[in-house]
Amino acid sequence: MRPDQWVAGDYADRMAVTPPGGALPPPPTAPAVPPGTPAPRMPLRRLGWRRFLALAGVVLLIAAGAVFMVFTLGESLGAQALLVGVIAAILPVPVLVSCFLWLDRYEPEPLKYLIFCFAWGAFVSTAISLLVNETGARLFDRWGLPSALTAVLVAPFIEELTKAAGPLLLLIFRRREFSGITDGLVYCGLSAVGFAMVENILYLGGYGYRTGVEEYGPATGARQVIAIFIVRILLFGFAHPLFTSMTGVGLGVAARTADRRVRFLAPIAGLLLAMMLHGTWNLLPSLAAATGQPLIALYGYIGVMVPIFFGMVGLAVWLRAWEGRLTERTLPDYVRAGWLSPPEVAALGSLGRRHAARTWARRVAGDGGVRAMRGYQFAATRLALLRDGMRRGLDRKPAERDRTAREERELLDAIGAYRAFFVGRDPQAPVGVWDGQRYHLRFPDGSRRPVEAPDEPVVPIPVVLAPPPPAFPPGYGPSGWHGHRSSAPWPPA
Repeated sequence: MRPDQWVAGDYADRMAVTPPGGALPPPPTAPAVPPGTPAPRMPLRRLGWRRFLALAGVVLLIAAGAVFMVFTLGESLGAQALLVGVIAAILPVPVLVSCFLWLDRYEPEPLKYLIFCFAWGAFVSTAISLLVNETGARLFDRWGLPSALTAVLVAPFIEELTKAAGPLLLLIFRRREFSGITDGLVYCGLSAVGFAMVENILYLGGYGYRTGVEEYGPATGARQVIAIFIVRILLFGFAHPLFTSMTGVGLGVAARTADRRVRFLAPIAGLLLAMMLHGTWNLLPSLAAATGQPLIALYGYIGVMVPIFFGMVGLAVWLRAWEGRLTERTLPDYVRAGWLSPPEVAALGSLGRRHAARTWARRVAGDGGVRAMRGYQFAATRLALLRDGMRRGLDRKPAERDRTAREERELLDAIGAYRAFFVGRDPQAPVGVWDGQRYHLRFPDGSRRPVEAPDEPVVPIPVVLAPPPPAFPPGYGPSGWHGHRSSAPWPPA
């Protein structure tokens, strides 16, 4: 059953582009949110003993990897070379991390999961990869094969597998924190940045500073550190994030599909593509050294790797914009039901409009209005992703559907409380209410008349939401039904 005010061809229909496929989920309905209610916090999940043991195990595993890597690098490099390598390897990390955080601005992921992925790549992945690579090198040497084969036949497989293991654990145990390919790129990218940081310590401190000092002195060591820094970081610092981004695409596809076959095959396909790309990268210098033709490596990097890199950058930027446009495709459901007004949905469609909305909120409600607007935008984006998941049929089990309905209610309650900070405070805004179909405005002569919503809504001015007509008989209604809102007073003239 759908609300009485839900009609075809209305303003919300003109805003939305409903994707083809199965039937839409039940339409949302508007709650009773008293004005001035402080924004609620999402309820925290209880830390049961199973979660506590799992968390403790992950922390101990990362700590063990960190201790192992510090001991191994310190023993092989020495204190001075280790310090030089750490300082030089850390320099690009803030820039790379900032790029991934910029990509994740529409719906920022929890900080604890970002730190987990970075630490996993930096310590767990590097520790396992180091042990496996050294074992492979010894085996190749025993079999009379070139040790350079380790970089081609062993390193790409174990390194990509271990880098992807951390984000894969998040997908399995925290699937709701994977909202799509963008999240996969962010999680896998941070894991790769952590891995590259520790690997660069070995190259900069060992092959660079320590080797130069042993041969000709500190000046040569410093010169070699600068040369390696330019080549490995400034020119090819994108390599590890590029490889692992293939796995991130696969994980993101798996997170947003209801097809079990795609959920299983997409991460495998992404991981295999990452391994092949990594192996090709390592193969190019080996071929150049074996044939005495350095142009092989140059042509391979410029002709293959650079186009793939810019292609992934273009995909990431497009996905970032798609995440903003998702609000314009899904939130009109809530415009019809009276939860939101058209300008609010329009103000979420791009980062420029979101910034304009925060500027407006600061003007009409001060710093508290800005904080409320940020919380409102985050909750609205989460709601759009949740609604999109409902349309895609991501929740198959009754417990998952109940949890989705509960999260929808929590987000809608938070949205209603956030908007109370700035609704009705702008003296330049029209005086009126939105009933889900049209505005009811008060004019200077005191008359009140319904006005159809314009094709291009004014942003970012929200208005008071009118109580919707009864859509369900008492005692019935879909999950998420909050009852009927009491009549909202007209804002002061």
